[in-house]
Amino acid sequence: MEPPDAPAWACGALLLAVLLAAHPDAQAEVHLSVPPLVEVMRGEPVTLDCTPTGTQDHYVLEWFLTDRSGARPRLASAEMQGQGSELQVTVHDSRGRSPPYQLDPWGRLVLPEAQVGDERDYMCVVRAGAAGTAEATARLSVFAKPEATEVSPNRGTLSVMEDSAQEIATCHSRNGNPAPKITWYRNGQPLAVPVEMNPEGYMTSRTVREASGLWSLMSTLYLRLRKADRDASFHCAAHYSLPEGHHGRLDSRTFQLTLHYPTEHVQFWVGSPSTPAGWVREGDTVQLLCRGDGSPSPEYTLFRLQDKQEEVLNVNLEGNLTLEGVTRGQSGTYGCRVEDYDASEDVQLSKTLELRVAYLDPLELSEGKELSLPLNSSATVNCSVQGLPTPALRWTKDSVPLSNGPMLSLSSITFDSNGTYVCEASLPTVPVLSRTRNFTLLVQGSPELKAADTEPKAGGSWREGDEVTLICSARGHPEPKLTWSQLGGSPAERVPGRQGWVSSSLTLKVTSALSRDGISCEASNPHGNTRHVFHFGTVSPQTSQAGVAVMAVAVSVGLLLLVVAVFYCMRRKGGPGCRCRREKGAPPPGEPELSHSGSERPEQTGLLMGGASGGARGGSGGFRDEC
Repeated sequence: MEPPDAPAWACGALLLAVLLAAHPDAQAEVHLSVPPLVEVMRGEPVTLDCTPTGTQDHYVLEWFLTDRSGARPRLASAEMQGQGSELQVTVHDSRGRSPPYQLDPWGRLVLPEAQVGDERDYMCVVRAGAAGTAEATARLSVFAKPEATEVSPNRGTLSVMEDSAQEIATCHSRNGNPAPKITWYRNGQPLAVPVEMNPEGYMTSRTVREASGLWSLMSTLYLRLRKADRDASFHCAAHYSLPEGHHGRLDSRTFQLTLHYPTEHVQFWVGSPSTPAGWVREGDTVQLLCRGDGSPSPEYTLFRLQDKQEEVLNVNLEGNLTLEGVTRGQSGTYGCRVEDYDASEDVQLSKTLELRVAYLDPLELSEGKELSLPLNSSATVNCSVQGLPTPALRWTKDSVPLSNGPMLSLSSITFDSNGTYVCEASLPTVPVLSRTRNFTLLVQGSPELKAADTEPKAGGSWREGDEVTLICSARGHPEPKLTWSQLGGSPAERVPGRQGWVSSSLTLKVTSALSRDGISCEASNPHGNTRHVFHFGTVSPQTSQAGVAVMAVAVSVGLLLLVVAVFYCMRRKGGPGCRCRREKGAPPPGEPELSHSGSERPEQTGLLMGGASGGARGGSGGFRDEC
């Protein structure tokens, strides 16, 4: 198509040719730089570059669209008027595109938002007069990511007994560009299935171009199924292309198929509760469970065999039989039959089992709850029980094992034999099933007495006034009574931790009378009595009292001697045994010498004088009289 200003352009080209003829050395050939392939994502802007080289100051650049029919409509043009001037750009025909084509100041064709319809060849033509004309083509590829992949599985029941491939699912990938590809997967692994019909499996595909120009793909998978596919997971994935050789993948959700396959194996067992040996307890609720491996679940018939005849108990699709409060009479043979008419003839569809109900009746003793026996006697107690399987019996006393078996032999009975005896029955193969029965043994006899020995506090002997606590303990049946030979004893009380023993105590002070007579404790019951006497040996007087007595005697003797001495001196005064001596010179004047009258007794005078001089010994008078 010729541009509208063709005459003007022709004149310019003629002028350029004249100039080039005048200057031959100025002639040059024009070249274009255009990318052959431009890739863009749908909705993004794209620019098609066309850069001329070897042109003069004047040239014309045009963009043409190569139509599918071969026509080349002109989209836009740009003209360079002279060196240093700007290109004059013009958009001629946008072909109804929205937004329209644009031409930037450098003559590049701009598509603001790439659309699938823009996927064409765009030709750039440059006319430079004498330099010639050059043209180049850029191909635009527009990519679109498809929508999420959807899968529609077959919701029916598919039989594994079919000899041909069956429809599995249909996969959809919509609105992509270029058209995506679909791959099928089983358990995460791709399925290599052909597109031609095949008894083992194939797939069909259908591609549709939408009104928007985008592509949609639908793929349907067909497979011949096996029993192993009952747990398999399937899905499909759409693979699509991106610019610069990249690729993307969109996976669908996974799904499983509902398959029909016949029963090959049957299991029948006691559900709960049961022991490892297969026993159940009487009174428990028991479940019998039957399972076949066919699909869908077949019908189950549960029955009991009595005299080789089937007594149907239940028919259901679950294969469960519940026995509430099972009794020993329900022991026997039970059976389950799977009603699967598609199963092979060599498959055993019926199973049986033995239900064994364990029971343990209450125990019985040959004696009552209490057994009274005289001291030193013997006895035998029998424990009997009914149970299945055979119970094991044992006897214990205070949790200490005595013997195994139903018989308990008691010989040479003592008071230590008193207590509670327990017969325990258990089922070794049914640990949770056991029973007990007990009786109390009471030993009759004269009391047994024990007294705590009395020891001195210190020094190896008792002293007068020491305090002591005496303790008596006794046992017997009936319970003995404790009495003391002296008042003050405590009431008898049971001794903690010592079965059958009672105890009483008496606190008193030690005296000489106790050393001589002692204290007695007596235990008595209807069968007799027993007595114990506490002795204290030699009792010494208290140390503090003996010292006071000695001191009192010493003081008394001393005073008596003093009085005798004074009396003696008074009687002997002036006699040969008592004289007065002046130590220093004569008495001072005015003091006459003492004279002795004839009526005075010399002994009295000497004694008195001696007493006077003795009291003045060492005084200020300077005299000392001696007796």
